[in-house]
Amino acid sequence: MTNEEIKELIRIFTDSGLGEMEVQRGENRLRLRRSLGVNTEMLIPQVVSPIMSQAAPVASSVPEAPRAAPASKEIPSGPEPVLVKAPIVGTYYDAPAPGAPTFVKVGDAVEPGQVLCIIESMKLMNEIESEIAGTITSKFLENGKAVEYGESLFAIQPR
Repeated sequence: MTNEEIKELIRIFTDSGLGEMEVQRGENRLRLRRSLGVNTEMLIPQVVSPIMSQAAPVASSVPEAPRAAPASKEIPSGPEPVLVKAPIVGTYYDAPAPGAPTFVKVGDAVEPGQVLCIIESMKLMNEIESEIAGTITSKFLENGKAVEYGESLFAIQPR
């Protein structure tokens, strides 16, 4: 693929509203994926909280929400599960074909890039992949059900 072809594919992807697009021409392969703001929100507390607990208090005109017990009295329970949310509207499928084994089930270990499910949207089958390594702790949908943008699909306990 030439740089011009790649730029054109990026323009098409940006204008389309798709959550993910993959194009392969011979040996060349291009995968484009929109950033999911929901996953970012889920990861920020894990990264920011320890830093903020050590920082000096900052004056604010916004009233604060009630605080939990101090961290020193809490029992460490590990990182919070990360929710995998639907990047598009469509129909949820937990297997590649009717009668085939499911991609994942509760209790399975997953790796980044591993396919978790398929969402069919506008006659296109969109593979939804794990972005983290961990263990599937919850599955929120049944096979063949409609799914909305941002709806929770899975909970993954990070390693």
